[in-house]
Amino acid sequence: MIDRLLGRAELKERIEELEEEKRHLERRAEAEEERRSDAVADRQRAEERVNDLEHRIESLEERVERAEGTEETVDFRRVSDRSGARLADALDRFRAVESTDEEGLLTAYVPDGDSVPASVADWFGDRTALVRRAAPAVVLADDTGAVSAALTPPVEPEPFDRWDDRFRLDDAWFRPTGRFAFAVVRSDTFAVGTYEGDERVAFEGFTTDVKEAHSKGGFSQGRFERRREGQIDDHLGRADEALAGVAAEGDLDRVIVVGERSVLGRVRDRADVTDVSDATGKPEAALNDAFRDFWRVRIRAI
Repeated sequence: MIDRLLGRAELKERIEELEEEKRHLERRAEAEEERRSDAVADRQRAEERVNDLEHRIESLEERVERAEGTEETVDFRRVSDRSGARLADALDRFRAVESTDEEGLLTAYVPDGDSVPASVADWFGDRTALVRRAAPAVVLADDTGAVSAALTPPVEPEPFDRWDDRFRLDDAWFRPTGRFAFAVVRSDTFAVGTYEGDERVAFEGFTTDVKEAHSKGGFSQGRFERRREGQIDDHLGRADEALAGVAAEGDLDRVIVVGERSVLGRVRDRADVTDVSDATGKPEAALNDAFRDFWRVRIRAI
């Protein structure tokens, strides 16, 4: 009675209505958060798939263009990948080629398809298109036409081109030489090894628990993204410190860092050489896979 007289009854009823409306909105918000988290996970999976498809599409488009071109198409006579002892054997065979003419053998490093030296273009003529496709590559040719190849070096030298009586094939471009550090960096995984040639003499690695997709309920999408970015920042900070520690030990000829394109920028200052790698798994396994892939050389017969 007193509540009605004082108007409190209507206020309480209105409060109950608002609370019910609030609960309804909260349920809608939770459902929306679930949809968003599912969308984030789907987007991440889709992006990975898109990257794979883009590489395949580029390759197929190039083949279609060559097939539909009005000009006579040219293709590599042979393409093979070499590493380890088989690579050493291939390099030794090229080095065994000598000329009595001081300008009988051409060696050139072509960093990209838009930077083909005149000496290479003049010699290869119509086949210069193959050199552009092979770039970045160390290109070899002799003035008899017996040798004609492009090798993709893991460690890129400065651009050069020269005719000489021998091919210029520095081991350091193609094979693990000297004492150096090799690391793989991902947003949740880090591993670094110190190597003497192809033998690893020291190792350090760790993983960080980084959420890959927004879990249903709980944090808002914005808070989730900030938390995830913070976890990645902390992880990359540890990786940077580890690389600094390895470099501080001294006596290293170079530091090579490979990993996810999106995180390489954070540690680029610690490296002499960087490259993209899709190696995954536990730290040591990822390091082994990345090391093996990095030192694989593609040889194309032109």
